[in-house]
Amino acid sequence: ATELNLPAERLKENEQVAVFSGNRLPERAEPLAMAYTGHQFGHFNPQLGDGRAILLGELLNHKNERFDVQLKGSGRTPYSRGGDGRAAMGPVLREYILCEFMHAAGIPTTRALAAVSTGENVMREHLLPGAIITRLSQSYVRVGTFQFFAAQQNFQAVRELADYVIARNYPEAAESDNPYQALLEAVIKRQAGLIAQWMQIGFIHGVMNTDNASIAGETIDYGPCAFMDEYHADTVFSAIDRQGRYAYRNQPPIGHWNMCRFAETLIPLLDEDGETGAAIAQQAINTYPDLYQNSWLNGMRNKLGLEQQGSDDEVLINNLLTIMSDNKADFTLTFRGLSDQELLPEALKHSADFQQWNSQWQQRLEIEIHSETDRQTAMRAVNPLYIPRNHLVEAVIRSAEDHDDFKPFHDLVALLEKPFQKQSQKQSTPDKYMQPPRPEQVVQNTFCGT
Repeated sequence: ATELNLPAERLKENEQVAVFSGNRLPERAEPLAMAYTGHQFGHFNPQLGDGRAILLGELLNHKNERFDVQLKGSGRTPYSRGGDGRAAMGPVLREYILCEFMHAAGIPTTRALAAVSTGENVMREHLLPGAIITRLSQSYVRVGTFQFFAAQQNFQAVRELADYVIARNYPEAAESDNPYQALLEAVIKRQAGLIAQWMQIGFIHGVMNTDNASIAGETIDYGPCAFMDEYHADTVFSAIDRQGRYAYRNQPPIGHWNMCRFAETLIPLLDEDGETGAAIAQQAINTYPDLYQNSWLNGMRNKLGLEQQGSDDEVLINNLLTIMSDNKADFTLTFRGLSDQELLPEALKHSADFQQWNSQWQQRLEIEIHSETDRQTAMRAVNPLYIPRNHLVEAVIRSAEDHDDFKPFHDLVALLEKPFQKQSQKQSTPDKYMQPPRPEQVVQNTFCGT
């Protein structure tokens, strides 16, 4: 709100609450729901769209950056496909918590401006309290938006959409000899970098369909997303991902696959000759693996306090991940524990493999030029102490839904605004926010919910 020059106290005024609850339109607003198609779990679905979300308009922040304002859960749209267009409170609170954490962690994401209880129940498996989230994005255009027009062979509309995206999100592409090639390359680069950041923080999106792939390179549509506790590359949380298509380890190649689908929609724009256009698209797509790998490797180096590039760094990193998996070590506390030894998981402290790895890491650090103090400070700036652990998110949702108590929600949101810093003792038991779940607290599955 502050970044948009909206005083926080104004958001609670009746007039604003009426807007955020979908009961009042802002002046001159012409709300719309967006159409799109997409590949869902690899299968093309030609009939998608904003089934419970409407765009209200645009806002400019103090940097003159433009954001789309969207209500989610405000009711039926032309694309609701038999649904009620509403959202339950749990998924709304989950998205609010996670997207604001991602922003605080420096990962591109949609933002949450407000969450409002509707005072009405929504029917899912059983009655649940309803809510609406007001969220912001640099653009809600998705890969599926381009697929919508391409599937109709309406390439004039694809061109108009591409021109809009270039003007709105990639103005530098307009200066290129081939603006559409420049757009494709820029979107691929952003997507590769985004997914590398997900991997570096243990984030699992859970539903990487092409209709959930943001052209602006933001994390969007949080649904069943979750963070790993114990590190396992095959971790899946989404209850509907029974085959593990969107498991943690599969996110980079799925990102590549989604970019292939985007490139296909642009082929007629890349060159008048179809074969030449396809070759240009393939050339751009071929850059994804290296873009991802370089972004991932540089980010993982930072997590280990490595500023210099070593030829064996990738081996060193992967060996640590293997040891973490073998010892069921917590992902977040392992990396934070490399700079704050007291936080290192007990299983690693007693692991001979980890001790051997630690010796190799210490030897590798000898080629670094910064002091140990500076290195530890840099590591703490990229390895969070707090993440929205699944059991914590579930606990605040239960408190809100079952007891109408939102204090745990506000406490968690406030804590996650500074995920890299040790928090003060204002919370009654601050350590509970950093510790992994006890066995009885583990959340095995997450659900789309909204």
